[in-house]
This record gives sequence, structure tokens and C-alpha cells, in this order.
Amino acid sequence: MARGAFELHDRRLVGRQAEPVHAVEDRGDRGVGRSRAVGILDAQQEAAAVRLCIQIVEQRGARAADVKKARRRRREARHHSPALAGFRHCTSDRCGRCSPSGETGVRVSTGFGALQTRWAQAAPAAAIEAWLGSERHQLPLLAPVALGAGVALWFGLPWHDQRVAAAVVAGAAAVAGLALRGLSARLLLWGGVLVLLGLALAEWRSASVAAPVLTDRFTGEIAGVVEETQVTRGGERFRFRLTLDDPALPRHVRISAKGEPVPGVVPGARVTLKAALMPPAGPSVPGGYDFARRAWFSETGATGYPLGPVTVTARAPPPAGLLGWLAATRAAINARLYALVPGAAGAIGAAFVTGEQGPIPVPVAQDMRDAGLAHLLSISGLHIAIVVGGTLWFVRRTLTLSPWIALRWPVKGIAAAVAALAGVAYTLLAGGEVPTVRSCIATLIVLVGIAIGREALTLRMVAAGAFLILCVRPEALLGPSFQLSFAAVTGIVALYQSRFGRWLSDPARSQGWGARLARHLLALVVTGLVAEAMLAATALYHFNRAGLFGVVANLVAIPLTSFVVMPLLLLTLLADAVGVAAPAAWLLGQSLDVLVDVARVVAGWPGAVIRLPMMPDLAYAGIVAGGLWLCIWQGRLRFVGTLPLAAGLVAAVLARPPDLLVSGDGRHAAYLVPDGRLALLRDRAGDYIRDMWGDATAATTADVALADLPGARCSIDACVADLAAEGRRWRLLATISRDRVPRERFAPACAAADIVVSARRLPAWCAPRWLKLDRATLNTTGAVAIWLGSEPEVRTVAARIGDHPWLPVPAPYRARASVAETAPSYGDR
Repeated sequence: MARGAFELHDRRLVGRQAEPVHAVEDRGDRGVGRSRAVGILDAQQEAAAVRLCIQIVEQRGARAADVKKARRRRREARHHSPALAGFRHCTSDRCGRCSPSGETGVRVSTGFGALQTRWAQAAPAAAIEAWLGSERHQLPLLAPVALGAGVALWFGLPWHDQRVAAAVVAGAAAVAGLALRGLSARLLLWGGVLVLLGLALAEWRSASVAAPVLTDRFTGEIAGVVEETQVTRGGERFRFRLTLDDPALPRHVRISAKGEPVPGVVPGARVTLKAALMPPAGPSVPGGYDFARRAWFSETGATGYPLGPVTVTARAPPPAGLLGWLAATRAAINARLYALVPGAAGAIGAAFVTGEQGPIPVPVAQDMRDAGLAHLLSISGLHIAIVVGGTLWFVRRTLTLSPWIALRWPVKGIAAAVAALAGVAYTLLAGGEVPTVRSCIATLIVLVGIAIGREALTLRMVAAGAFLILCVRPEALLGPSFQLSFAAVTGIVALYQSRFGRWLSDPARSQGWGARLARHLLALVVTGLVAEAMLAATALYHFNRAGLFGVVANLVAIPLTSFVVMPLLLLTLLADAVGVAAPAAWLLGQSLDVLVDVARVVAGWPGAVIRLPMMPDLAYAGIVAGGLWLCIWQGRLRFVGTLPLAAGLVAAVLARPPDLLVSGDGRHAAYLVPDGRLALLRDRAGDYIRDMWGDATAATTADVALADLPGARCSIDACVADLAAEGRRWRLLATISRDRVPRERFAPACAAADIVVSARRLPAWCAPRWLKLDRATLNTTGAVAIWLGSEPEVRTVAARIGDHPWLPVPAPYRARASVAETAPSYGDR
């Protein structure tokens, strides 16, 4: 390329034409000439040499740009600046559209065309069109964003008429896009259509999985066929899912038992047992983890626990079909790895192969999360990349050992096809979870690009994977797995598509092995920082905690996993097939122990974990919107995304945790002491509710009994405590036993209390000064979170979920107001 050429990458309009004297240069280079390094001059955008005026042009169909004919070869000029779409050069003062001073005139039109003309001639509209034109190649990335927005609206809006209103607004936006012209109009049209599609997909998916749900507690004998089994909490619990025979009960139920797995309880076996069944539990705190929603989409109608031994009445038949064979293979691999590599190392090794994380000890799993290594336990992009990349390298190397094959066969295409089969097989073996499927889809797109010689590792690849998953399983959008995997991949790909990322990955920038090593180390650190930054907000929103030193841990863990652990896993399984797995298994155990030690050391550093209370939904939405804006756009306007990002972070940090939490059955209550501890009403509160409430309030791990608070007065029947918040005191009365308390004793206590909490239905004469949360009320509201202070606020699970089908509530409860709005007002004291 001749020197002085202008940059063509952004397709900017070049203000002048370079005319190199090629013939003279070629003659001088004959015999002694050689190719030189290509130099690219970043041309500046210059002002036009002539005046521009606005003229509506037809943009339908593929044709040459609508500009004046060029001189010389009499062709129509092809300008490459989308920023000038919709404009013509105006060089004559008699064109009727521009005045001699350059001011734009108005062409008279009526009707539908007048609306289009006024829109195009508006200055803000022209600026938006110019900006969208410069970012034209990024617009397809908005497709999964709009589809996800529709899905999020369906799940986020609690009531049906609110979702209908959202659909009407989206439809109006699509109609407005039809009425206008330009890129902004098309963006409005397709945005509205995709939001409508997201709403429709979520509604369709919810209706398609509808199944009977238990509405009241059931105790009795049940019989059915085991569908699947799972070990949880490091082997402390054993869960299995049953298909029941009794048509009066839900078709599918989940049973959770303490201890080791029951012998013979495997998929396909028929069992009988006496069990206590109950409806799937809703969130233990408004906005918290919603198991009832997960159970709805998995068609689980009840959960329970055995009240006696589990009897196997018929052994499981041999595996039938592909899914049965895969389940049996997965179970066999897990069993062999547990036997060859005992302890936490074997559990982590099995998680790398089959995705089974239940047997991992709880402290080890927590250390992995706090050290930023939890992504290694979930089979996703790293694992798929190792398997596919290793297969691709091995097949290509093997085939190219033969010169005859290398010269006559399409080695690259064959290697890509074999690697694709390996990736699909690994995905099926791992159970087909969302991150695994997403990674497999993305990897297949990359392999297609490799086979045809195109670059495929782009944001469009990530967008295509997200779009496909949302079309099939829209409920996956709300899960942390989907959000974490796509957040990390989007951030990393956007990094390497930026100018700085291209510099990091450009081998021509470094000379010598030392410089190349330094560049690769810098790229690894920057990649880790970007990934941790993208994951932190999602981790804080879902788990209320995030690790700060994940970059350091990943600098050791990722190379260790890629080049040591995964090859040793494959070698161990292959050697076990011929009975010589002991040496490889010992090496595998040692390498996994190193990984566990790295997680434990990093998680134990001071300040390694940051904790926040419940993040407001709007704060998280602002963070997500700002992050997407920064990743999608390429121009300077992408930095506008820092505004909602910063606003969301500030709102998350300043969010105030609730002062009082009440469970949905009224048996448990907790008060957040000003020193950060949780004061529990009952000492026998389970680990689940302790963990969920501790995370929601970011409380310390050391709990305290409500009866031990200063000024608390408790008996075997009830407990009275004075709670302080923002300089005011509130009196709480909570019942403990199920025995009736005489009216002459209980009525004055109710009248003196501001809040009454009870697991029993209280009589009407128990009238507290502000809020009454007894069994009758909690049956319709679910769990309750209360913010005390000068302006008290009450939030309920039922008001958050609304009329979504996975948490049925009695028909009388249709009020939109919260409990605080319907309760008597509490004046200043």
C-alpha cells in the first residue's frame, strides 16, 4: 500500500483521493525492490468541501449511494460514511432546499410523508441517525438485549395487566417504527417486535410446563419411579425425584433425605415410602431465591422428606435410549473418580467431567466461590475450550504427520468436525446445563469460522448463543448461571475487539521471547480483571458476596486446570479402562489438592470477600444496562454507559438492609442488631433460613438469640423485645409455643405492641398499634421484610410475585397495596 493512505476500517469518508504514481515506483523497485511494512494513517474526519442540506432519500433495496455522479469514469460515487445517510451534496443556490447562506429549507408535503419529513429534518433525529449509521455494524447485538428485556418484563412485572401494558407499549413502539424512516425507525420497529417476542415466549413457556402443584401439606404412603438422584451439601443430603403413581398427587415430587445415598435408589428404580409432602417453598425474603419458580419450570409439584425407610420394590432396568445411557455413564464416571481420588479432590474432579457439584464439601465450595474459582466447578467455556481445542490440535497434528494426507485432504475441516463432535459429546455427558450449552453453541460457531477461514470469535457469536437459549428456555435469563457465563464472555470478547485488546493480541507488537511473555502475562491479568469486574455485580446481586482477589487465584488455577488437571483426568479415565489408573490418579489427586489449597489461601486473605445486603432491582438493572452499553458500542458515546453503571453501583452500596424479617409460616423472625448480628426468635432455625437471611442483610456469621437482647422479655409462650431503628423504638411481640395464652394476659400485650408475629391464627381482639402478621395474613403474603424508622416500609413475597402461577395464593388476596399501606398508620410517638 502506498504511504499516506487513509484508514478504511471505520469506512469514513476520505476527504481527498491518494493518487500514487505506481508505474514510476514499480520501475524503480525492479530487481532490488522488496515489500515494506504496511503503514496505516489514521485519517481525521474533515468537514465537507460543499454545503450539506437535508433531503429525504429512499433507502429501500440495495443500490448505489444516493449522491451526485462522479467525474472521470461517469460512475456513481460510493461514499462509505453511514453518518451521511439521508443527505445529498448541494452545490447550487437554486436547488430550492438550501438558501444561499446554507440554511436548510423545508419541502412542503402532506399526510404520512409529512410526518416522515419532519422527523428526518429534526436536528436530534439527524444526530441520532448519524450516530446509528456510524455504529451500524453493532446493531444486530441489540437483538438478544431486546428479547431479554421482554423476558425480564414478563418475570419482573407482578400483575397480568401490567404485562399487558408492557406489550401494548412495545407494540406501539413497533408501529411508530413503521411510521418513520431511517435506522432509528428500524431500531424502534425491531426492538418493539423482539420485546413482544420475549413477553410471548415467557408466557408460552410458563403455560407449556404447567403441572399440578400441591396446595396443602400431605402425609402418607407414596410410590413411584425414580427419575434422577443428586448428592448435595458435600454428601450430607441425598435427593431424588419421583414420578408418582397416585393421580391425586402432583405427577413429580422431590424428596430430600439426610445421610448417604440409599442403596438401589437409582434412576429407573421403583420405590415406596412414607413421606411428608408440602408445596414448593417460595422465597424466604422478598426478592430472594425463588425455589417455587424453579420448581414450576421443572414441573415439580411438591417437595418433602421421608418419615421412614425407603423401600426399593423393583430394581432399575438397564439403561434405554441415549439419555438413559448418558445418565448411567455419568453415574459410573462419578463413582470411579470418587473411588480413585477420595475426598474433596475426587469430588472436584467429577465436577470437571460430569458437572456434579453436590459431593464437594461445603467449606471447599465456599472457598472456591470466595477465591473467584467457582467458574471452574461449572462446566462452561473454559472446559469446552480445553476439550475442543485439545481435540482440534491432536487431530490436526496427527493428520499432518502424513504428507500425502496433508496435501490432499482438508485437514483443517476434518479437525474442526472431530472437535465439534467432541464438544457436543462433552456437553451431553455434562447434562446440558445452560453454561455448557451456551459454550457449546459458541464453540460450534467458532469451529465453523475456522473451517471456512473466517473470524468467528466476536460479540455476534455471543449474541447468537444468548438469543437461541432465550428462545428455547426464557426462564434461564433469571438464573445466575446464565448471567455469570454471558457477562464474563461478553466482557472478554468486547475487550479483545477494542483497540487496546487488539494491541494485546497483536503478535507484531512484540519482538523477542521476553516481550512476548510480558505481553501474554499482561493479557492474562487484564482478562482476569475484566472477567472479575463483569462477574462481581451479578455475584453480589444473587449471592450478596463477591471475591476481590480472583485475578490472583486464576493466574494459578487456569493454567493448572488447562495443562495439568484436565489432561490427567482424561489419562486417568483411559488408564482405568485397562486397569492401570493408580499412577495417573495419584498425580490427579495431587494437582487437585493444589487447586484446593490455592482457593483456601486466597479466600483467607484479609478483605478477600466483599458483602452487600439485598441489591435493589433498579440498581442491578442500571449496572447491567451500563455494562451492555459499554460492550456493544464502539464510538465515544459508549462511555455514556458509565452513568447508569455508576448510578447502579452507588445505589447498591447505599442500599439499606431490612431491620426485621419474618418467614412465610410465622415460625421464624430475625432482627438485625445495629452491630451487624442477626437476633433470631428461635435457636433451632435451620441452616437454610440462617444463610438466606444472613446474606440478605449482610449480617455477621455470629447469630444471637432475640431473648438475649437488652430489654427483651421471653417465656415459653412468647417473646417481647424493643427494637431500635433511626432513633425510634418499636415493640415486637412474637409467639413461640402453640399453646393458647389467656386473653386477659395476651390482649394487653397485643395492644402495647407495634408489631405482632405469630405462626397461629390470632383472634380479632389482638390488635397491635401498627402491624399484625399471623398465620392468616402470612398465608396470603408469604415472607415479609420490614424497614423500620421514620418512614417504615413493608415488602412481601406475594406482592413481588403477583399472579404468576408458581406461587398460588387464596382468591381474596388481590390487593396491590402492601401490608404497610393497608395497616393502620403509625403516628409519631
